[in-house]
Amino acid sequence: MSLIVVSIVFIYLCIMLFIGWYASTKIDSNEDFMVAGRRLGPIMMAGTLAATEIGGGSSMGVVEKAYGNWGMSAVWYVLTMAITFIVLAFVAPKLRDALVKTVPEYFRRRYGKAPGIVTAIIMILPLIGLTASQIIASSVILSVMIGIKYSLAVVIVSVVVTTYSVLGGLWSVTLTDFVQMFLIVIGMILVVPFALDAAGGWGNVTEIVPAAKLSYTEGIGFKTIISLIVMYTASFAVGQEAVQRYYAAKDGKSAVKGSFIAAGVYVVFAFIPAILGVITYSMVQTGALDATQIMTNGARYALPTLAIQTMPPILVGLLFAGLISATMSSADSDLLGAGSIFANDIYKVYLNKNASDKRVLRVTQFTMILVGILGMIVALANTQSIIALLMFSFTLRAGGSFLPYVVGHYWRKASVAGALSSVIIGSISVLLVEKNIMSFFDLDPIFPGLISSAIVFILFSNIWPNKRDTTKLIHE
Repeated sequence: MSLIVVSIVFIYLCIMLFIGWYASTKIDSNEDFMVAGRRLGPIMMAGTLAATEIGGGSSMGVVEKAYGNWGMSAVWYVLTMAITFIVLAFVAPKLRDALVKTVPEYFRRRYGKAPGIVTAIIMILPLIGLTASQIIASSVILSVMIGIKYSLAVVIVSVVVTTYSVLGGLWSVTLTDFVQMFLIVIGMILVVPFALDAAGGWGNVTEIVPAAKLSYTEGIGFKTIISLIVMYTASFAVGQEAVQRYYAAKDGKSAVKGSFIAAGVYVVFAFIPAILGVITYSMVQTGALDATQIMTNGARYALPTLAIQTMPPILVGLLFAGLISATMSSADSDLLGAGSIFANDIYKVYLNKNASDKRVLRVTQFTMILVGILGMIVALANTQSIIALLMFSFTLRAGGSFLPYVVGHYWRKASVAGALSSVIIGSISVLLVEKNIMSFFDLDPIFPGLISSAIVFILFSNIWPNKRDTTKLIHE
């Protein structure tokens, strides 16, 4: 690989580490670390929200799916995110006004300790999978870029992203996200004209690619589109890496505006990786692209292969920096989410109730390092599709937690019995369907999770209603 490409990506990684160090000089308290001192305006909110969810799945994963069975309908993997953040904009003020640091903290202060600890455990486990999926995507790029083994690339990526995340917390993550958002959007846009030129133009692509692959619905199907909307809405509403941004907003208005702007970014971005996946497919069919890497290592290598063979080195470097930044911007948020939950909702509540603010901060950082190591181990062993791993992680945490979290902001009767049963039964239902132990009308696991969760949540909250008869949180 060209020295220019390697140099660009190396400089980028150094800049991320520098930002992490700079942000660390602005951290005075655990609240600064976890929620950036609650000072994010709408633009910073939008940048970090968009960068958090535009990661390996939304970039390389969509190219992989578009190259494969989904074709142009892969756009829905990102378009449904836009729909989700429009929906979340309407509940954003409620999320911000709760003034909590984590989702399990909300459960604990709204329903009691039992729902709080169960939710904390259920939330942490998927964050390891989410971190791993982003490490996988970054490592694929790095291994292709400089010709090193995938396993070595996993170690390098894990060390860099964990280091700058641990240094500066959410402020570091927000600053790096803002840079990374521009890099990934610009980097992938730059690929399109070069890829089209190498493929002989869009007209030539459409002549080679089957009509079904150019359809915006046929490959993915309406069932999957609806499932994605439901899964994203439920998952992002309770996902620590997403709602932590709403907690960090300056006020409710900033949270709303940031959510709408982020949705707009998703709409613009959605078509780019899908188009690139279809172009790659057409070039492989005509022999215009050497598909050795793709055939050997799988379709997740489609985008790096396309870029290397169609773009000048300096632009390949910018793209690879952008791709790595996209995946890192999601990985750092997952690391911070896991660290925040363990320190704030397990360590501080059960292991050391008298822990100082500084001690909780250190435990948060230590947990982030541990999750980074676990994510690295999963990434080294994983052979699944990036999107498959992401969708399972999203579904697991959302199945039982979504309703008691969102509805709890509005329904006074929502009780500890309803919340606890909802979290447990919903999560078990997801696992049973995901592992094919049971079937639910051939629907995706998120549906039985949410349905069973809703039944027990409403039933038990009516039988044993909230004795406080209020949605207000208990002060700690």
